[in-house]
Parts: sequence; C-alpha cells; structure tokens
Amino acid sequence: MDIHQQIEMPENVVATYYYPTAAPAAMEVCGAELGQGAGDKCFDDDGRPKRNGTMWTASAHIITAVIGSGVLSLGWAIAQLGWVAGPAVMLLFSLVTYYTSSLLADCYRSGDPCTGKRNYTYMDAVNANLSGIKVQICGFLQYANIVGVAIGYTIAASISMLAIRRANCFHQKGHGNPCKISSMPYMIIFGVAEIFFSQIPDFDQISWLSILAAVMSFTYSSIGLGLGIVQVIANRGVQGSLTGISIGVVTPMDKVWRSLQAFGDIAFAYSYSLILIEIQDTIRAPPPSESTVMKRATVVSVAVTTLFYMLCGCMGYAAFGDGAPGNLLTGFGFYEPFWLLDVANAAIVVHLVGAYQVYCQPLFAFVEKWAAQRWPDSAYVTGEVEVPLPTRRCKVNLFRATWRTAFVVATTVVSMLLPFFNDVVGFLGALGFWPLTVYFPVEMYVVQKKVPRWSPRWVCLQMLSLGCLVISVAAAAGSIAGIASDLKVYRPFKSY
Repeated sequence: MDIHQQIEMPENVVATYYYPTAAPAAMEVCGAELGQGAGDKCFDDDGRPKRNGTMWTASAHIITAVIGSGVLSLGWAIAQLGWVAGPAVMLLFSLVTYYTSSLLADCYRSGDPCTGKRNYTYMDAVNANLSGIKVQICGFLQYANIVGVAIGYTIAASISMLAIRRANCFHQKGHGNPCKISSMPYMIIFGVAEIFFSQIPDFDQISWLSILAAVMSFTYSSIGLGLGIVQVIANRGVQGSLTGISIGVVTPMDKVWRSLQAFGDIAFAYSYSLILIEIQDTIRAPPPSESTVMKRATVVSVAVTTLFYMLCGCMGYAAFGDGAPGNLLTGFGFYEPFWLLDVANAAIVVHLVGAYQVYCQPLFAFVEKWAAQRWPDSAYVTGEVEVPLPTRRCKVNLFRATWRTAFVVATTVVSMLLPFFNDVVGFLGALGFWPLTVYFPVEMYVVQKKVPRWSPRWVCLQMLSLGCLVISVAAAAGSIAGIASDLKVYRPFKSY
C-alpha cells in the first residue's frame, strides 16, 4: 500500500509523492503483538513506519554535517580578519545560524506543532508556506548546494589521503625528497567508497554512520587543537595581529578579496540548514513536538561546534600567524609526529564519508521520488531484485543503484578537475548561506506567525536578511576571485 500525499504546486500543478508503508496485514500483526489498535505503536500519524530519532541522533547528524572539513580552514580565515574581527564574525554566524534554524524547525509541521501536516523536505516546507516560483528557486539552490558540497568533500578527503601518503614518504625517504604525488587516485578511492555507502536507502538507516563521523570530527579537531597548543609553546608566544594579514605581505586588493573569502569559509563551516527539515523528519513523534526536540539539538550542536571552531581557528592563528594554512593540519608539515598527523587525516576521511551521505540523502530521495511518480509502473524504477550474499539475501533497487552511482562518479570527475579546497569551500558557503539559512526561514516565519508588514519585528527580520545577503554576495565575489587566480597556474592532473 502507498500513502499518496497531494502537494499543491505553482500554477495548479499537483505533485504526488509516494511513501511506502507496510501492508495492512503487517499493520494488524504489529498492532496485535503490542496489544494496541492496528499499527498504533508501529506507525506514525502519517502511516509511515515509526520514527525513532532523538535529540542525540539529530545532534549527531548536525555535527556530522557542520564540523566538516571547514573547521580546518578557520585558522586561515581568522588570519585574514585578525584577532578582533575573526572571532566576532564566527560568533555572529553562530548566532544567526541558531536563530534562523529555530525559525526553520517550526516549519516542519503546518498548523499545530504536534498534529499538523508534516513537511518531509525543505521544499515541502517552502511550498506549504510560500509556494510560487520560490519553491523552484529553493529546490535549485538546495540541490545545487548539495552537489557543490559533494565536490568540496571529495576534494577535502583526497587532500587528507594525500597528506597521509606524503607524511609516510617523507618519513621513509627523508625530508629532502620532493614526494610529488597526484591526488587523483585518492579521489577515485573516495568515490568508490561513496558508491558503496550511497546505497544506504535513507536517513533512518545512517544514524550509525553519522555517530561514527561525529566521533571522527572530534578526533581530528582535538588533534589539530593539541598540535596548535604545542606550536604556540614552541614559538614562545601567540602569533598574529588585531587586524590580520598585513598590507605589504599582500596587496590591498588581495587583502579585500581574502577577507571576503574568509567570510565565505566561516559561513560554509556553519551551513546545515539545507538538510535541517530532512533531519527533523527522523525524530520520533510527539510529545514533545519535533520542533522542540530539533531546537534542543540545534542548541547543543551549534554550541559544541562554535566551541570547537573558536578553539581550532584561534589556536591555528595563534600558532602560525599570518602564515596560517588553508588546511590546519598541513601547517604542521608532513614530518614528526607523522603518525599523529596520519591519525588526524584518517579521521577526516572517515568523517567526510559520513558527511557526504548526510548531505546527499535529500537529493537522492528527491530524484527517486520524482522518478517513482513519473514512471510508477516501471520495474526498473520501482522494483527490486534480490542479490545473494554469503550470509543473507539483499534486495536492491536498480534505479537507485545506477542513479546514485552515476552521481558519485560525476562529482568525483568534477573534483578531479577543480581541486581548489579553500576557494571552493568559500564559494559553497556564500552560495547557500543567505537563501537557505536566512531568507527562506525568515519569510516562512513571517507567513506562519502573520507578522504585520512594517512592524518592528518585520523590519528587524528584513534587516537581518538584507545584511546576510550583502555578506553572501561579497563572500561569493571573493571566492570567485580566488578561483580565477588559481586557474591561472593550475594544470589538471598534475602531481603536487
């Protein structure tokens, strides 16, 4: 049996999404076993299997998405802005992200926060509150950003694997050896791993991967923090200045572009709103309401990530000053203790495997639901085949297997052509921050709460949105300038 959810789309087009549920017999058996009405304890109010997510699993998903490779570029970002503006901007982004995420969490249900109609995806929430062309714009930005994140994470993972290989090379052959190695094989290795993990059907089944990835993020962040402290002690003092990298070391124009790019890097480091509704859809039914649980998870996650960001970013700047590297771990060289750097870089790779899946699941689900609606009678799209394994038989959907594999291959190939970690990270942050983290949550809140136009609250919300728009545009310009500069000297497929 399928539950058909009718969603009104622009221009009177109706989109039907299909959410598979158990057969009636299974519901009756389930209810009988529990001594309740048919399926009461096994299915939620929308007829879908009972959600089991908690504040802790939601926090794990958020931390996996947020404390990504972006944390390693924060030392460089603070170096561009200095001791005053760097931490201030980081704190500002954390407060904005927390506030707008709280607004967005209230959009999971339309109407009553406990019994209202569920919005399963970010696009569903926008459609329920705003409709019109804004739904298509939201979908395009959300999924384009997800593709960009997949590319950025592939680049970051290859850098970490390359760092392990170079560290071992220097250890075995001496520091005088150039140890030039191509990152391409490592991108392919990461892509192969993602092809395998991308076959996990949905969010409900990747909690274990998110928890593992979250643990890994704390591991490498802690190692980076510890090495930064040791470097500060070795330097016998804190490096850096109040205003950041000096004009003279870089030209005035470079100072401007770098500062703008730093804003984008910090925005990227806090970006997870584009998957917030999808994470919220894994939380068990009320009481308390899903929005209440999600807000608690947001408080925990943003507080923890901000603490780590402050420690890692500030310690990276304190250790290296104006010479802070784009990837904190590479700043310690590839020498001793090489094994500790290997552990940190391996933790990054494991974390990025999970983060890639957390970000890409909404896009995977969107395409598969669209295909099921477009070709409901196709055995290739909706059917499953049994694959015998040594211990059991596994059912595989052929469309899911081929489409997800093609997506991973495509993002891997693009990553091989554009391995500019810092600039790509900054551009992604700038592209998604204003529309997905600020604009849509604010506009939906205004509609939901019927905030009067030109009232003090409405004016404050619009000023917040406008300010973040200016920051996003400026950060995007800085990142584009950085990418253009890199392209002048870059040669594809060259070993470094």
